[in-house]
Amino acid sequence: MTTAVEIGDDADAVAPSVQRRIYGRRQSHRIRPARRRLLENRLPDIQIRLPEDGSAINLDELPSQQARSFWLEVGFGGGEHLAEQAAANPDVLLVGCEPYVNGVARLLSLIENADNVRVVIDDARLLLKALPTASLDRIFVLFPDPWPKTRHHKRRIVNPETLSDMARILKPGGELRLATDIMSYARSMLSSTLANGQFDWLAQGPDDWRKRPEDWPQTRYEAKARTAGRSPVFFRFLRR
Repeated sequence: MTTAVEIGDDADAVAPSVQRRIYGRRQSHRIRPARRRLLENRLPDIQIRLPEDGSAINLDELPSQQARSFWLEVGFGGGEHLAEQAAANPDVLLVGCEPYVNGVARLLSLIENADNVRVVIDDARLLLKALPTASLDRIFVLFPDPWPKTRHHKRRIVNPETLSDMARILKPGGELRLATDIMSYARSMLSSTLANGQFDWLAQGPDDWRKRPEDWPQTRYEAKARTAGRSPVFFRFLRR
């Protein structure tokens, strides 16, 4: 397997057989030496490289020991949610996709020697298409970039196309978790997911989407939203 996006590569340098769409920054401030060493020495052991030939990723070949189930977090940011889920669920293989290199470096500093985490530094849309049908038990998309300007709404990661991909790769009974603090995006998430026709919304009352479940660790983006006076919403859907 090979990948067209490596640490330090230009985000626009892609192989002709694929079309990547990575919006926003790939790296911001200078990465500290200790985290740079993690990128150089630890990352190669847990990085998944997307197949350029269009073939599917074989999840059973990824873990060092047989995993009970497979979870995916799209856009894990600083990695705090992914790291906590990995620690709390040692029999689950968690795949995290994040193009922001600083966030990848921070995740590596949080997971230490955990062997149930794998990382993809690439376009999440390509990863969704490369995963096998009915292979995942849970997907998280937590506080994705809302791209508030109307002309940028097409960049939103939760949209009808990606929801169709998520429905395909989730097992029947698998769970999709979405969160945002931007109400226009929340309405779009909810309407698009219900319109997909393959998901059941698990909420029975307002508290089911206003309050974060106990097994759902807080992210830095939720904390920032609350500090700014915005109330996040937490959606849980079950794949039919």
